[in-house]
Parts: sequence; C-alpha cells; structure tokens
Amino acid sequence: MAVLPDVTATTEEVKIEDLQIGDTNINTQEEIERLVQIIWKRKHLLIGKGNALPPAAKGVVCDIDVGNAKPVAQRCRKVAIQFREKFHQLIKGLLSARMIRHSTSPWASPIVVIIKKNGIDIRLCIDYRLVNSLTRLMVYPMPLINDLLDDLDKVLWYCSLDMASGFWVVPMTDRAGSISAFITPFGLFEWNRMPFGLKNAPQIYQRLLDNALYGFVKVTQDQDRSDRRDVFETGEPDLARNESVLGRRSYIDDILVTRRSWDALCEKVEKLLDVSDEWNLSISVAKSFWGQQKVDYLGHRVSAEDFAIYASVLYELREADFYEIARKIKSTGDDEGVVVEEN
Repeated sequence: MAVLPDVTATTEEVKIEDLQIGDTNINTQEEIERLVQIIWKRKHLLIGKGNALPPAAKGVVCDIDVGNAKPVAQRCRKVAIQFREKFHQLIKGLLSARMIRHSTSPWASPIVVIIKKNGIDIRLCIDYRLVNSLTRLMVYPMPLINDLLDDLDKVLWYCSLDMASGFWVVPMTDRAGSISAFITPFGLFEWNRMPFGLKNAPQIYQRLLDNALYGFVKVTQDQDRSDRRDVFETGEPDLARNESVLGRRSYIDDILVTRRSWDALCEKVEKLLDVSDEWNLSISVAKSFWGQQKVDYLGHRVSAEDFAIYASVLYELREADFYEIARKIKSTGDDEGVVVEEN
C-alpha cells in the first residue's frame, strides 16, 4: 500500500537554535559551537518542520519495468460522503506541492480508505498490489539491522540523522509516472516523485544512500538538479573517493554517525554534509540529533554503556494480531476499499 501523505506548501524556516546538538552538562560551549558552525555552513540542506516537498536528489530516478504486461485500469472505489472533503483537500495539497499531476495514463490503481480509530480521521492509501505483481524485482541487498547495531557500544558520540522525506526526493521517469497512476472520485493522477508502496522503492533509495556514503559512481557537478538521468545506468566510477564517509551503511533514510572523540565526530559530520550536498539530499532538523551520548536508532536506545530494544516495540510486537491485519487487507472489496484502524 502507498500512503497518500498530508503535505504543506512550505516548511518552517530553520533557525540555528532549532539544531539539537550536544549536552551542555557534558560538552563545552566551544565543542558545541564548532559542530553548530559545521552544520550551519550547509544550512541549505536543512529542512524545518512541515511536510513540503524537498528538493529532488541528483542522479537517481525511479523507473517501473513491467515487461510486456498490458496496462490495467482498475475501477474507482467509493469514498464515503463524510470523508470526501478531507480527501479533496489532500489531493489539492499534493497537487500544490507538485508531488502528483493529472494523468491520462491507461493504468489505474484504486485507493483504499483507512478509518482511524477515532472514527473521524482517515488515512488514504493506493492499492499497488497488481502493479507490484507485474513489476520486475530490482535485486539489491538491503541492510540487516543486526549488522548495523554491531560495535555501537565501542564509541562515545553519536549523531542520529533523518534524511528529509525519504523516497519523495527521487523523481519518477515518465514511464514510472504513468504506471503509478491512481484513480479517485476526483480524477486520475500520477506521481512526480517516488511514493511509498512501490515494489522497488526501498531498494532504489537504499542504493542512492549507499552510493552517497561509499562513492561507487559519481554524479557530475554540471548535472542540472532537475535532470532525470540515472548515474547507475551510466556507471561512471568516482575515482576521487578512496574511502567511505562513515564506514557503515544507512538503514534507508536513517543514518548514524559514530566516533570515539568529538573532533573525529565533527570531521565525519562535515564529510557527510559534503556528500549530501553533492547528491542534493536534505536532512530533517526536527528528527535529527547531533553529538549525543544516547540516541534512538532502529527501535533501540543506543549508548556507549549498552543498547536495548524499546519496551514499547516489544509490547506492540507481542500484542499485534498479524493474522487479523492480513485478513482485513485481503478482504478489501473492489467497489469500496475501507479498512478500520483499531490500534
């Protein structure tokens, strides 16, 4: 399922005091100021509060390969009258943010309305099961969480960073936009940016971040930021990069910077911001924590002393009724896609 997000036209302007850096009970003011200046030098990469569309990443696109499959246009599903105004506002927001556009595609995937447990608010999704079943799988190794948690107790300082808006930074090819088309009571629309829920979206974004951190192929500096060329097709090697930025992978859009000393941490942050600028990758200020001795990462509380899985995560896993969740999704009808969210 691809979730239709609530978006805003703009984000709040980032102020230097919004940066969540260090601990005045542990760090000296000089240490904090040094890291602040390194980050603020790249302030154009920082995204404030809000849900506006971030700038497009450079050198990567989302394509959808369905082979020789013929286009499939599924029927429009009903949206109950009490939710239509909310749906209307959501579609207008996506159009205003230029995340979607009107479509004349022969493809059409239906929407699913998820009613939140308060019975008033809704979450809207696109049912891409048919499109995904026809899409050729992009084979790419996704990171294992256990591997990413190795040796985290052997360092003193951490930065837990969230790359702003994740998949949305990846532009769609014309073919992918057409195949991504979804049908609603208000018309047919398609995506300008890669949505969640497409079969290969995690692999496409992970490959982008891996390449930014490890420097296998390069993006040319004269490449226009709206250009839709894919550097992974040209495959021009980045001979200037002899070592990785962090010595570790990200988990999709979650990046962890680790170092034993504050000086080394500052150096790594500067290198990370340099490659983020090279690939035009934005960082969410509200969700990023710099120069901490304890951070939350991949469902764990991480520190030099120990790390442990969140108690809330264990509870949710223990209490989740996966059979019932799967049954509700599979029972979605052709005419009215409605799922009631109970948890």
